[in-house]
Amino acid sequence: MKKIAFLLPLLGVLAACEPVAQPEEPVDACGAAGYQGLVGQPRSVLEKMNFPLGTRVIGPEDAVTADFRPDRLNIEYAPNDRIEKVACY
Repeated sequence: MKKIAFLLPLLGVLAACEPVAQPEEPVDACGAAGYQGLVGQPRSVLEKMNFPLGTRVIGPEDAVTADFRPDRLNIEYAPNDRIEKVACY
């Protein structure tokens, strides 16, 4: 009986360590799929377009924060001024 009384609190502690399920973010939370046609285009096409608030246009030498925001649209261009990536992060 003493062994069971000892194990019950231990089981309670172990149950508390189980990871809590986090709600999954939508895969395309920022709408990047709708902008994939920009890949390969010159960076200058971006000047005539409107993007969601918080969108980042990132050059090859630009410093950016490392915080992950799945709802933020990011457009990356290469040294040749061609858009090479459109993604949510």
